[in-house]
Amino acid sequence: MRTDVTKINEKTPHQELTEGLMIFDGGSSRLFNTGEWRTSTPVLHRDLCRQCLLCAPVCPDSSIPVKEGKRLDFDYDHCKGCGICASVCPFDAITMKEGKE
Repeated sequence: MRTDVTKINEKTPHQELTEGLMIFDGGSSRLFNTGEWRTSTPVLHRDLCRQCLLCAPVCPDSSIPVKEGKRLDFDYDHCKGCGICASVCPFDAITMKEGKE
């Protein structure tokens, strides 16, 4: 059985839910706040950031939004705290701290 995630809500009959509430549609991760899993949190030091944007394309969760050629704050709702962004930043503008936010 295939269930459209946009139709799942508190009133969805149990017969229409998939086992484990698995989602089989592509691109549905934006609907889930997976940042709850995070054990480390990236911190942006704006005074050190040179807007090189090296961090944005390496983020596996697309949690570094870019608008008009400038990176914005982290999308903590989806960031899982992997630290890849901090490791690629040549200016040490991103550090990791333990815990959520």
